[in-house]
Amino acid sequence: MTTLLTHPETALAPSAPAAIIASPKVKLRRNRIVIEHPDTRAGEKLLAEALGAVDRDALHGLLGQLAKASAVARKPDQGNLSFMISMLKSITPKDSLEAMLAAQMVSIHVASMRCACRLACTDDVPQQESLTRALTRLARTYAAQMEALNRHRSNDACAITVQNLSVQDGGKAVVGHFTQHANLIAAQPNLVDAVTV
Repeated sequence: MTTLLTHPETALAPSAPAAIIASPKVKLRRNRIVIEHPDTRAGEKLLAEALGAVDRDALHGLLGQLAKASAVARKPDQGNLSFMISMLKSITPKDSLEAMLAAQMVSIHVASMRCACRLACTDDVPQQESLTRALTRLARTYAAQMEALNRHRSNDACAITVQNLSVQDGGKAVVGHFTQHANLIAAQPNLVDAVTV
């Protein structure tokens, strides 16, 4: 995927986390991935922290997989790779599982956009139908990945929302945000009001 628009090399979000700003850029040079930083080891460490990689092998494995997924005409594409790494950083994976899932999410997004581009550029009805099915599957996969990431980050805590509550005369209700873990119900401080009818 290539873009015709040029963009400055400045950060777009001044309030971005320090790990995103501090991590070095990655460049493709002669079938190699080069981490641009004066100190190679420090650059690897900063990038590994930003991508959620636990060690050097995990970092280079993840970067290699992203480079392959960035390919245009069977060659890794610098623009796609930079975009994918930037999006992966913005997800801020906290562990290896999140890093792998986030890399898959970014790859599925890129594949979805490629599919959408092909769909927009074809007038052949059978090809449109095939691309529509593929785009739908990719979008569903991405939504499932988002749900899996949210579930992992919340440690499988189930959220229960009560939309309608009826309190009879003499009854009491507590209004606020609550979290339930196992058999313990705890209210968030400063959000609880007792209401008596």
